[in-house]
Amino acid sequence: MALLVAVLTLVVLVLASSSPVIALSSNYYEKTCPDVESIVAKAVQSATMKDKTVPAALLRMHFHDCFIRGCDASVLLYSKGNNKAEKDGPANLSLHGFYVIENAKKEVEAQCPGVVSCADILAFAARDAVVLSGGPTWDVPKGRKDGRTSKASETIQLPAPTFNISQLKQSFSQRGLSMDDLVALSGGHTIGFSHCSSFQNRIRNFNATHDIDPTMHPSFAASLRSVCPIKNKAKNAGATMDPSSTTFDNTYFKLILHGKTLFSSDQALLTNPKTKGLVYKFASSKQSFEKAFVNSMIKMSSLNGGQEIRKDCRVVN
Repeated sequence: MALLVAVLTLVVLVLASSSPVIALSSNYYEKTCPDVESIVAKAVQSATMKDKTVPAALLRMHFHDCFIRGCDASVLLYSKGNNKAEKDGPANLSLHGFYVIENAKKEVEAQCPGVVSCADILAFAARDAVVLSGGPTWDVPKGRKDGRTSKASETIQLPAPTFNISQLKQSFSQRGLSMDDLVALSGGHTIGFSHCSSFQNRIRNFNATHDIDPTMHPSFAASLRSVCPIKNKAKNAGATMDPSSTTFDNTYFKLILHGKTLFSSDQALLTNPKTKGLVYKFASSKQSFEKAFVNSMIKMSSLNGGQEIRKDCRVVN
């Protein structure tokens, strides 16, 4: 009976996935587009030299892509007619750097037309973003296909900065990702910037008892309150994710231990024995964090679900 239930569950899971799972490989473009990774790396590097916020933007874009329908470049599609695309969903309005992927795609198309998916280009770019920020490198598995569906309404499925540990656990496990992956991938918060809206809940009217989240360091909370006044008119007001916001390191985990991270979801990692242990481990060893991050990035970036190789990343064929 248990076996039958397991088999039926597997059948349901296969049917529920948006398309057959495509096996990825490291030498997928060896004969058809051997220079693709260096073309993408050049595009990312050239954009980063002009704008140092590009790497964090590309890493976040890849996460947001993979968490909705798998890594299928659905986040790159533009809204059309009545269809409001993912990039126009509330959680994605602050995504930027789309032009980097679009430019890389143009260069790749000039050399190998119709061969490389936008999803693969985004996965390469996310890896390059980490490397350019001083983080580790890895071999990105290749062969993703681009999706044909992108709905703003589905972005509600993205893990929110206000999530507690059980909400985070559920969000990650629905995508086959473990608690280890949750902590390692949260380390991506070592680079980048956040608008006030993502941490406003912690610095004012936190709950009936406390105005400020008691797990937040008081001087840190005070500095955030001054950056984010009550009647905040500045569209781009906010704070860097950590003081070394363009350097990929393990500072983020040290900050969690001092109550100096921005999001409730960051602090939530200390509320479960397993995730708390990993925070301590990564705070004390950059090497352990980098190794775990690479493993989890490969795992996350292998969630795929597309159907085609888009000619232009902004529109389906």
